[in-house]
Amino acid sequence: MDFIIKKPKSSNRTIRMPDDLIEKLGKIATAQGISFNQLVVQCCEFALENLKEK
Repeated sequence: MDFIIKKPKSSNRTIRMPDDLIEKLGKIATAQGISFNQLVVQCCEFALENLKEK
């Protein structure tokens, strides 16, 4: 069996967030030992997976 390294495709995008939200997310990311970006991606994925459609 061969070991294959997978690299998820990603793109850069600039977004604006309220300062207090950035601060809260930064504290959570630091406490959990993950990057700010990883936390934001996980939050967005969770929100989309649990979005109630009309």
